Amino acid sequence: MPDSIVIVPTYNERENIERLLNKVLSLDHDFHVLIIDDGSPDGTAQIVKRIQLDYPDRLFIEERSGKQGLGTAYIHGFKWAVKNQYDFIFEMDADFSHNPDDLIRLRQACVEGADVAVGSRYVSGVNVVNWPMSRVMMSYFASVYVRFITGIDIQDTTAGFKCFKRKVLETINLNKIKFVGYAFQIEMKYTAIKHGFKVVEVPIIFTDRTVGTSKMSTGIFREAFIGVIQMKINSVFRKYPEG
Repeated sequence: MPDSIVIVPTYNERENIERLLNKVLSLDHDFHVLIIDDGSPDGTAQIVKRIQLDYPDRLFIEERSGKQGLGTAYIHGFKWAVKNQYDFIFEMDADFSHNPDDLIRLRQACVEGADVAVGSRYVSGVNVVNWPMSRVMMSYFASVYVRFITGIDIQDTTAGFKCFKRKVLETINLNKIKFVGYAFQIEMKYTAIKHGFKVVEVPIIFTDRTVGTSKMSTGIFREAFIGVIQMKINSVFRKYPEG
């Protein structure tokens, strides 16, 4: 039984999805891929289904009606992956901002003892390509802010390139994960740490998308800014079982 599944949420990613799938499915390790498509009007799902004919046992797709948020897409995928008994469950963007070759390094970090491996832009300096300095500074200081509020020792708190061991996602009550944008990535790391799981950062180089449209918005940043405070306050009144 293959042990690794890569979850990729998509919305209008026709320019990227075929290249991404061909790359991931050609890696030395036998990665499976689960696409969560939120009704992309550009035909992303149709491209995936065409490629699926060549990889019927390795490529899967779950289609949802309309944009429902990044966090809900990952929660949907996590539940699917846990149900299907994958040992290593990955988050990855569809736009090549995450290098598929790094999947092997994230998995190895979990094999060697991490419960969650985070592809980190900031653990060894600032490793971001093609972002304007204003966005680099916003992202970097967002992580500084999160560390200050929550007390967690993670340099890249908003990172969305991760590998979870299945036991982490089985332990966390996924129905209680609240946020859908940047704050979702923060909440998952914070909740894993509060449960006593070992979170390790693996240095990566993040390259901003060259084709397609970014899904970032001021609303996502606002959710993260306010959500971190709410999350910290709520955690004071919540008991976390050990992982």
